[in-house]
Amino acid sequence: MEMSTIIIQIISSFFGTLGFGFLFNIRGKKLIYAAVGGMLSWGLFLALGLVFESEALRYFLVSLCSTAYAEILARILKTPATTFSIITLIPLVPGGALYHTATFAMNGNLEEFIAKFVYTISLALALSLGIVVMTAIFRYYNKLKKS
Repeated sequence: MEMSTIIIQIISSFFGTLGFGFLFNIRGKKLIYAAVGGMLSWGLFLALGLVFESEALRYFLVSLCSTAYAEILARILKTPATTFSIITLIPLVPGGALYHTATFAMNGNLEEFIAKFVYTISLALALSLGIVVMTAIFRYYNKLKKS
């Protein structure tokens, strides 16, 4: 991929995340931190593409890092972690894959529908598993810290 394309994607992910932050009613510096998180998530996804071929693995790794970012910011800014965790993963939502899945289903193309459905579900599961794993790690750490 060309460097200018990568830069455009990363900048676009910032503004796309910023827009969703407005929709979710995030204000002030929290909005900027959330948008930066979305930009970092997409940049990390692209960088991991140089190392790993599997998109599901990259989704999982990025969701781990993005959730860690959200948990750390939540503690620093005294805000619920979901404020950041949902927004920072917006660039990774597999909307294109979901669109193609629905298109294949509507056109009656069963073979391609099943293949794209499995692919889309694997991406969604990778995202959610990364969130669950990192959230559990932070909760466990907090319990250890309190005792």
